[in-house]
Amino acid sequence: MTLFKSAPKSLCVLRLSAIGDVCNTIAVIQSIQKQWPETEITWVTGKIEAQLLKSVSGINVVIFDKSQGWKAYIHLWTQLKGHKFDALLHMQYAIRASVATLGIQAKYKLGFDKLRSQDFQTLFTNVKVPSPDSMHVLDGLRAFATKLGIQDTLPHWELKYNESDLDWARSQLIADKRNLVVVPAASKDYKNWTVSGYTKIIEYASSNGWNVLLAGSPARNEIELADRLEKSLTMPVTNLVGKSSLLQLLALLDKTDLVIAPDTGPTHMANAMNTPVIGLYAHHNPERTGPYQFREYVVSVYAEAIQKETNHSLQELSWRSRVKNTEAMHHINANDVIDMFDKITHDFNLTNMKD
Repeated sequence: MTLFKSAPKSLCVLRLSAIGDVCNTIAVIQSIQKQWPETEITWVTGKIEAQLLKSVSGINVVIFDKSQGWKAYIHLWTQLKGHKFDALLHMQYAIRASVATLGIQAKYKLGFDKLRSQDFQTLFTNVKVPSPDSMHVLDGLRAFATKLGIQDTLPHWELKYNESDLDWARSQLIADKRNLVVVPAASKDYKNWTVSGYTKIIEYASSNGWNVLLAGSPARNEIELADRLEKSLTMPVTNLVGKSSLLQLLALLDKTDLVIAPDTGPTHMANAMNTPVIGLYAHHNPERTGPYQFREYVVSVYAEAIQKETNHSLQELSWRSRVKNTEAMHHINANDVIDMFDKITHDFNLTNMKD
């Protein structure tokens, strides 16, 4: 049974982090906006994630800065004091997000049901959203919109950036070549592939006429990995790691031809811009966390790694099971990534240089 037969006056979305999950959530919120354009939407999110939400029209962004500790909650509740929302979409089961709901007034507080909920989230909600059959994170989020009364939740993204971001992105790309953006690092080092593996795929792409760029955040581990990778190559690449804003990176991922990245935010940013992406996975099941539109192009050793670690097959394990071996990504074979590169470039007609 859906909650609303007509458009509610106001909704509050609570999704604090991270970039990839926020990208998935954007598709859900935009499906709500499409059916109910008159509904006022307030989104509570993290400081970094708020930069990405500048690309989304028609929402009020409220920043929750977790670095402030308890002051972050007081600041949030002060900003929302006097607001009574028709529904709160509690779309993150981390305990810090649940605590934030205590100062948000809403008639309905929607959260995951027992199958998907963690960290006692069910104690903070009064409407449990039924889990879909699909394990993917985005499908679990889409169920919130369905529960509200949204008829079409098929994911579509409309992310915008300004002309200066576009100009910056175009200045990095080579117009008459195919461009490959490699995002070598995730925020957690154990999710990163090897320098030798990246070297092989980059040199393969370059030998086939591709212009290759490295991209990523200004985090020290990302910069250091990109520097080691750049030094290992026998040909020059454009190293942009730590040299772009989030919306400049969004524009770059939009205008490039192909992206290769591990399980990290830019993987889902590329997916949101409909840019083909090869995801590299070992620790999480890509059927749950992979780039939604490009899951068939993921190179994954997750199934082998989780079976080796637990002595159980995928069918015997929880769909959330995570590989703990910090060297699991090392088992991704460069030849498998090269084969996937050939497949995706063929499927998306990227085998020839641009006219």
